[in-house]
Amino acid sequence: MSNDLSSFLFSTPEMTRVFSAEEQLRAMMQFEWALSSALESHGLAEVGSKAVVAELLDASFVDVERLMREARDDGNVAISFVKQLASAVKGRDERAERGIHLGATSQDVLDTALVLQMRDGVKLLESAIAMLDAALVKQVLAHRETMMTGRTWLQPGPPTTLGLKLAGVLAALRRHRGRLDVATRRAMVLQFGGAVGTLAVLGDDGGRVSAELARVLGLGESTLPWHAQRDCLVEMVEVLANLTGSLAKLARDVALLMQAETGEASEGGCQNRGGSSTIPNKHNPVACAAVIAAHNRMPGLVVTMLHAMPQEHERGLGLWQAEWETVPEAFRLTAAALGNAIGIVEGLEVDADRMRVNFNALLGVSMAEAVSVALAPKIGRSAAHELLRNATKRATEQKSHLGSVLKGMIEVTGNLSAEEIDRLLDPRAYLGSTQQFIARVLGDSDAGG
Repeated sequence: MSNDLSSFLFSTPEMTRVFSAEEQLRAMMQFEWALSSALESHGLAEVGSKAVVAELLDASFVDVERLMREARDDGNVAISFVKQLASAVKGRDERAERGIHLGATSQDVLDTALVLQMRDGVKLLESAIAMLDAALVKQVLAHRETMMTGRTWLQPGPPTTLGLKLAGVLAALRRHRGRLDVATRRAMVLQFGGAVGTLAVLGDDGGRVSAELARVLGLGESTLPWHAQRDCLVEMVEVLANLTGSLAKLARDVALLMQAETGEASEGGCQNRGGSSTIPNKHNPVACAAVIAAHNRMPGLVVTMLHAMPQEHERGLGLWQAEWETVPEAFRLTAAALGNAIGIVEGLEVDADRMRVNFNALLGVSMAEAVSVALAPKIGRSAAHELLRNATKRATEQKSHLGSVLKGMIEVTGNLSAEEIDRLLDPRAYLGSTQQFIARVLGDSDAGG
């Protein structure tokens, strides 16, 4: 990842570090140290074993080249890792070496190490979500009344406000935060089952050692080992993909508003940000592109995790291994998407005047619904709809304001006065429950949307 010239798009330095080889080895050491501690507490390892293993927590004893070389034959890095650990411990205290890895299997080490890395990754994501939440709140408050054209199927509709548009993102973000909390609680559990999930090596002490191991690591203790039950990891990746999807929606909307033909909002940043190698006048939505690119890779990761669920019997063949890069990649992409989304929202430049000009350039036709609704009780809903359809077509063809066209139609003036028509065509009078919806989101940090 770090050698990829495009890696800046798909991770952050902090998240890359969390899922680096160095951090994985340290997490594996955490597991082995905690296991020595739990075994010693129950008289299954020599007194002092925990202290000996603690001296090796930085994992500096590991010969990484040897580890990688032997992993090709072993099928995973845990086997060589445990061999090197046992040798390092034996060199310090031969008695302590007897309890190394007792009761555990390779998947216990690797799965629990992944959970520990995920715990650190979630902390980074939670911090970024909090920053994005704060940035969105600030923009919603600033633009709760900034009127703009609502758009459906990329075509103009009745008015809305930028504050409501951003409040929608904020509400979604808070739902995702709730989902992440739930998924984290389910996934942050110990993996410890031995060869086939029975902890038979430890006899009657298996359950007590497992409970102590979980306590030392600060993890939950699962009901039973989950070697071939991967639903919690799948759920975590699904939640992250769902989150990046909402961030990509934000990014795409901003990118569309940033088009020169629209020009209603724009990414901020330094003067040279978003430049082109050939076109001097361009201001490309580079952060928006980064968010969309990150999310574009997430569905494939979810599919991989779903495909990997039917793992054979007590331990999977090939399907478990397919997760090894998939889960870290989901975290890296989510971190990148959040980081760029924060930049988009914090630096958002809004041109309210251009929003008003663009709305007015529609010559009132986007207010046709308001007039149709007012006429419906008088002439019938279908008749009102057809009448306004014809009126908007005439206004567009003649490049006349809809108000002028309506005031020249006897079917309209026979039911609505000129003052009523003008009032109905006032966009500020047709924002409905906009402010109530915004208040709901701003007033409830657990808004369910």
